[in-house]
Amino acid sequence: MRLATFNLLHGRSLTDGLVDPHRLTTAVAALDADVLALQEVDRDQTRSGNHDLTTIAAHALHAPQHRFAAALVGTPGEHFRPLRHDDDGHGEPRYGIGLITRHPVRTWQVTRLKPAPVRSPVYIPGPDGGLLLLQDEPRVVLAAVLDTPHGDITVAATHLSFVPGWNAHQLRQTVRALRALPAPRILLGDLNLPATPARLISGWTPLARRPTYPATHPRIQLDHILADRHLRHRLPPVTATATPLSTISDHRPLLVDLG
Repeated sequence: MRLATFNLLHGRSLTDGLVDPHRLTTAVAALDADVLALQEVDRDQTRSGNHDLTTIAAHALHAPQHRFAAALVGTPGEHFRPLRHDDDGHGEPRYGIGLITRHPVRTWQVTRLKPAPVRSPVYIPGPDGGLLLLQDEPRVVLAAVLDTPHGDITVAATHLSFVPGWNAHQLRQTVRALRALPAPRILLGDLNLPATPARLISGWTPLARRPTYPATHPRIQLDHILADRHLRHRLPPVTATATPLSTISDHRPLLVDLG
């Protein structure tokens, strides 16, 4: 079983700034993942050609099971609002996370996380970037209980806040929410936390320790695949890890092979 997490940067290339669905398809297909968590995912956004990026990625992996979970309605960094309910925002641009799997899904679970109550300084790369005070966004956790050859496994995708301290609070909330689902449990995503804090705050075990950001010369691990220690022995052992260079995004994908 290959697990992967990838912050897509809504499929944008750093070389030309374009979002090309064919380029996205090629990048995702190269991962050949059985379970793929996606962050910074657009649906019906003008900047990404009004495409459904989760569906494009699922087709690239020939994966029959996938779901997009919006964190907000609108466009991050511009005008947006929190979702009022899970079906909110149809026909409007939305932004969030995705979870794709080749295994049958028994159940899905969505957990919503509130944004930090204050603006926080964030460095934005590029000619129009710099150190900016940004409003935090709502976040979401998307979990699925999979029917696998190794038994039921819970996998979850998320993208936590960039605000220091608030992301730690959200990680604790995420771990509590996932306890309601069957073990063994695996959390995949951009946690906006380095490796050691992610391990200590969650109490879960990292399945890979590799820098993932920035993509050109990774110096820090923001993207993680963590396993709950409870019934972890039911998971196959880790046989390989990788952070391949991709043609899209400012993050590298993180891959873990089990068994």
